Amino acid sequence: MKPCGYLLPVLILVTVGAADWGAAGASEARHRRWAANVIMPQVRSFRIDRTRSPVAITGVEAGVAIAGQVATTTLDISLSNPSARMQQAELLVPVPGGAVLRGFTFQGAGKEPSAELLPKGEARRIYDSIVSEMRDPALLEFAGLNLVRSSVFPVPARGTQKLRLTYEQVLAADGSRVDYFLPRSESLGYRVPWQVSVKIRCRREISTVYSPSHRIETRRQSGKSVSVRLGKGAGTEPGPFRLSYLLAANGVSASLMAYPDPGVGGGYFLLLAGLPDVARKAGVPAIKREVTLVLDRSGSMNGEKLDQVRQAALQIIAGLEPGEYFNVIAYNEGVDSLRNRPVLKNAGSERDARRYLKTLRARGGTNIHDALLEALRPKPQKGLLPIVLFLTDGRPTVGQTSETTIRELAARHNRHNRRVFTFGVGVDVNTPLLERIASATRATTTFVLPGEDVELRVSAVFKRLSGPVLADPLLELRGPDGKPVPGRVRDVLPVRVPDLFEGDQLVVLGQYVGDAPLHFRLSGNYRGRKRSFSFRFPLEKATTRHSFVPRLWASRKIAILSDAIRALGADLEVKPNAVGDPRVKELVDEIVRLSTEFGILTEYTSFLAREGTDLTKKDALHTEARRNFIDRAMRARSGTSSVNQEMNLQSQKAQISLNLRNGFLNARMQRVEVATVQQVNDLAFYRRGNRWVDSRLAGSSKKADRVVAFGSAEHRALVDKMVARGRQGSMALKGEILMEVDGKSILVK
Repeated sequence: MKPCGYLLPVLILVTVGAADWGAAGASEARHRRWAANVIMPQVRSFRIDRTRSPVAITGVEAGVAIAGQVATTTLDISLSNPSARMQQAELLVPVPGGAVLRGFTFQGAGKEPSAELLPKGEARRIYDSIVSEMRDPALLEFAGLNLVRSSVFPVPARGTQKLRLTYEQVLAADGSRVDYFLPRSESLGYRVPWQVSVKIRCRREISTVYSPSHRIETRRQSGKSVSVRLGKGAGTEPGPFRLSYLLAANGVSASLMAYPDPGVGGGYFLLLAGLPDVARKAGVPAIKREVTLVLDRSGSMNGEKLDQVRQAALQIIAGLEPGEYFNVIAYNEGVDSLRNRPVLKNAGSERDARRYLKTLRARGGTNIHDALLEALRPKPQKGLLPIVLFLTDGRPTVGQTSETTIRELAARHNRHNRRVFTFGVGVDVNTPLLERIASATRATTTFVLPGEDVELRVSAVFKRLSGPVLADPLLELRGPDGKPVPGRVRDVLPVRVPDLFEGDQLVVLGQYVGDAPLHFRLSGNYRGRKRSFSFRFPLEKATTRHSFVPRLWASRKIAILSDAIRALGADLEVKPNAVGDPRVKELVDEIVRLSTEFGILTEYTSFLAREGTDLTKKDALHTEARRNFIDRAMRARSGTSSVNQEMNLQSQKAQISLNLRNGFLNARMQRVEVATVQQVNDLAFYRRGNRWVDSRLAGSSKKADRVVAFGSAEHRALVDKMVARGRQGSMALKGEILMEVDGKSILVK
């Protein structure tokens, strides 16, 4: 398989001392004297000599060059020695199977550097040696991987040392998808900053690049060359770095990642689809747009806010393509507009818009209902994608002010299927109303916080809406005969696929039933004409190593359920006895179940990880959760404590990468994290004192069926079993571990 069209080179492995060690190697691994410090950049430094301050890892730069299907990874590792004496150290780096060592160097004087690449069996013996000596299980997370071990090198007193390690590997491919994996610890205590940059070059066009593990920023040099780096703040996020890229097809490329789970009758799937952003250069037109700008001119918009809105409107109109239409609607307690329907953008209409915007003055109240009605009323030009940019800085105060009535206007009376992108300026807005208007119309909400530039935020959203490629998309599951197959998939998220623009990617999550191949069909208005794309995905490659799939699904599901509770607060005086409302109870009980099982906590359920919380008292847990949802999700409709909720839910509903630290914004818009629940592999553990408790046992008070002593032969056998199942990370937690294995509860201590 050569997805990128390159001939794959034959890689010859040359190692120093990496022959099959056998029994002699095992003995050396157990008895060889280690340097004062053992450095594993994916975890931390291990201080063998406890009489000195440890050498610290201060940062790692990972540069990855992928040419075709061959990846060359270079790790630049920075060390610091705080002590007054030179210290010796050696390096251990877990690497994927099939990796080939290409180089190892360090700065300064010392013996000629050398390194050896050890197979996973010998790597495991080295891990066991250090684990038993240090009584620290952290290295067990990498059991099952090969290992690079370096010669001893110096770290100068009160100085630094730079190391460089390079290895090469042939990447695995699954159809048009190629996957890259960089081992790193999932431990929440891991705070070493990493800079990761990836350059991908192929002879075929690259459709999209995706990471389920970390937020990434992507920049295209061309259709066949893409650069990737970690997004802001992602450098200190734990977990292995995973990256996948899809090669372009005739229109839409797609791939499936599956996780088997008999408990749901099949498993979980992640459907990744991508659109190349180079089609326009090839002369293929995008769908034209009809844009209606709806601008709040109530009294609270006076001054700088209205000036910024004018400038944003002018930028948007100027940025329209030939053949596209626009209109401007302004409202306070009344509604007026530039024209009674959108007009073709040309020099004359642009000049008229400039004059109209200049006359706007801020005064009066806020009639959101009538402004939205006027925006939705006109029949759009045939063949154009109708988009509304709706901006407000306040709650509805004039005319029809019912939250339920206004959101139903968008959901049920949007006859022409306009996409209404809403913007809340400041925090005195009805945040769930703006979110509901947007989500009901295949659009999104943006909140412009106090002090932020309205012009920049509105313009940034509109820039993303350039070049519509696939409008009104419909994703269906079909059988081999092309007929619908009800019941094969369920709980598919998002429920409705959004419009796709140039360079967009689509990430769909859900559950599947059975093990027969899945046949999906994606259809819609593709660049101005009806078109459909069919995909067949066998499930033979479903693996527990795709543990990110069910976790991402659960996170989105929790957000959807939380959003439903939030909607129940519309136009209601939420009374104290609402805690017994059966609608609230049903939703909250399912949220608590999913949160506990997957270790995914939100501002409403973070108490589940509190040290004093007894997870065996389910009634008390559900009651506390219901009170949290009623007090926050249902009652808070505006203000900072409402904006933060919408921002959290937006992020969760569209989540495509893991949030291992369970970070979210609190009611004061401060980011907080939960450190007492650990998501590791496909399991979740809750910390209770010095013990980590498997989420599957968190609601049980019975004693463990078996106790396993740390470091014993029985413990090593248990590690082997977890390695075979891709769950070795669960054995790397520090402290006692209470876990479920084959239906039995086992306590490791």
